[in-house]
Amino acid sequence: MKKFTLLYILALTACLPAVFAQSSSLAESGVAVFYPADFDSINTLPSLAIIKDLPKRDSLPGDWAIKPEFVTQDGKTSVHFDLNANIDLYGTGEVIGDLRRNGADVTLWNTDNYEYGKFDGKQLYQAHPWVLGVRPDGSAFGILADNSWRQEIRLDVGVDIISEGPAFRVIVIEKNSPQEVMKSLADLTGKMEMPPLWALGYQQSRYSYFPDTNVKELADGFRSRNIPADVIWMDIDYMDGFRVFTFDPEGFPDPKSLNDYLHAQDFKSVYMIDPGVKQDSLYSVYQEGSAGNHWVLDSLGKEYNGEVWPGQVAFPDYTRPETQKWWASLYTDFMNLGIDGVWNDMNEPAVFDGPGGSMPDHNIHRGGGDLPKDIHLRYHNVYGLLMVRSSREGIIDVNPDKRPFVLSRANYIGGQRYAATWTGDNSATWDNLKMSIPMSINLSLSGQPFNGPDIGGFTKSPSADLFGNWIALGAYYPFSRNHTSNETEPQEPWAFGEEIENVARTAINRRYRLLPYLYTLFHEAATTGMPIMRPTFFADIEDENLREEQQSFLLGENLLIIPRWAEDVQMPEGDWQQIPFEETDDTYQAIVKLRDGAIVPMGPVIQSTEDYSTAKMTLLINTDENGHATGSLYDDAGEGFEYQNGEFAELKFTAKQKGNKKVNVKIEQVAGAQKAAREFRIALVKDNQIIYSDWSSDDELTLKF
Repeated sequence: MKKFTLLYILALTACLPAVFAQSSSLAESGVAVFYPADFDSINTLPSLAIIKDLPKRDSLPGDWAIKPEFVTQDGKTSVHFDLNANIDLYGTGEVIGDLRRNGADVTLWNTDNYEYGKFDGKQLYQAHPWVLGVRPDGSAFGILADNSWRQEIRLDVGVDIISEGPAFRVIVIEKNSPQEVMKSLADLTGKMEMPPLWALGYQQSRYSYFPDTNVKELADGFRSRNIPADVIWMDIDYMDGFRVFTFDPEGFPDPKSLNDYLHAQDFKSVYMIDPGVKQDSLYSVYQEGSAGNHWVLDSLGKEYNGEVWPGQVAFPDYTRPETQKWWASLYTDFMNLGIDGVWNDMNEPAVFDGPGGSMPDHNIHRGGGDLPKDIHLRYHNVYGLLMVRSSREGIIDVNPDKRPFVLSRANYIGGQRYAATWTGDNSATWDNLKMSIPMSINLSLSGQPFNGPDIGGFTKSPSADLFGNWIALGAYYPFSRNHTSNETEPQEPWAFGEEIENVARTAINRRYRLLPYLYTLFHEAATTGMPIMRPTFFADIEDENLREEQQSFLLGENLLIIPRWAEDVQMPEGDWQQIPFEETDDTYQAIVKLRDGAIVPMGPVIQSTEDYSTAKMTLLINTDENGHATGSLYDDAGEGFEYQNGEFAELKFTAKQKGNKKVNVKIEQVAGAQKAAREFRIALVKDNQIIYSDWSSDDELTLKF
């Protein structure tokens, strides 16, 4: 009997996960770090996500709620968190699905996933080992697995993070609100830098605009139609045989002249650069890369080659400091042609003939500096991050007085420090339009504020109705770009006829009018880490009815964006007033509501950010039940780095309404050395109407009504 019992216990134990002892400590207030007993720092550190030391400062408080269990599951290193069933979960980075992530199962392995067709869209271009939890009372926590190896996040019963790599540390943030958690995450992983102002404008792209005369015609088309735009994008067809850092001699014979033409029309240009370098002995970039021993190696220590657009290519090993410097140096001649921004694509890395569409797990990255030598299974998810970091450094070296702009398809948590992102190869379907909102919100809740989808859809051709609805919403994404494939019908704003052209013009005009507010939000993101695009439940973190609302979203704290197609939207409490813009369109234009107690600065209609000015602004005001309202404006040159030396202005607006007779507004500069003369007028928004005051350059305004 005793022998049978022992065998039974041993068999039962073999089915259970092995549990390891652990150490824990507070690194700072509200931030705890947990290490498994078998942790070896060489296997996961230095962290490419965390930018600060996390020393043991204090013991973990006895009432600390969110504690991990380090276990092995199916022979893999894992961590498990028991959670109450009433906790709402968000984050997990770039994936399709509902805003509320409870029940989700996400694989973190950066993957070229055309139309989100593989893995049910649960494995896309970026990896964010991050979960945000919000309790019924609004208090919140965040869980960050500081581990770049391939892993899976399961949110079925609690939180499970299962890695194919060695033991890893886990960081838990505990705060009073999800907003505080987001700020703490940004403090740990870094904040985005202030982008150039032009990057906030509307942007037009296609795979591909070719030849250069087509690009010029496109620029002329925007200006002749008075549709605002700031950027035209060049996809891979501008290259000579898809060789990076080259130009097609027939289609783009004089890129400097083309960029000069665009600049004369107040456009900026962004050009694509992929990581794969064509294996061509006559090609200078391949020659340099081979001479410098810069390539990722296969498991036998030989140059690894795989098929991408140019054919067989070699891949830079960005873990090597020498390779990082070499890659950065390639941008010198390239940017000196008048190129304004860079688009790093295919950097998961995508390999057409590779296993799973990438390179083999056991390829070798040689490392150097702080990064140890290791296999691709460790560095795959950070390959894009390392690439854009090197690209950004090269661009700054060429143009030290300009803010760099890099867009990347692949990235890793913390990569917001180096690049903006878009959500990859979506489709022109209603489902993809609707899912773009929770996708972008959860990216924002995973630390990447500068993001958005391809407006109109990359694949397939949208109907006029679908495009009209998408462009009307797309004007409010943090990153606002229309991009489509070479296999689709044209998607320029005028491609669908006069009605949709007017819809597009109206929507884009509204984006440009809101640029003073939007630029202020980007400054907030750069200084505090707060998302630009936020879930509606941020308006009232204790209102559980808002936790699953994913048709509407907040733009900052003060504007609520509701697509015209949305149904049964859960509204936050309060007197949210719809802004009655001058142009009316009840069919397509998104509804924009102003929070009670808010002041939002708005500028005039302009054709590009070259015309941007804060010299004359309208203050949209919706006073609260006590007659009060507040708001702010951040202003700087929109380019360069002098704002870091105090050359900026931060204004605070304070309004007080006295009955139904008048509103007084006080304007105060609270930070910055920049001085400028400005005119303001009050625009009181009540009952779907706007009541305007006269223009005034005084620091106190009055509206009598």
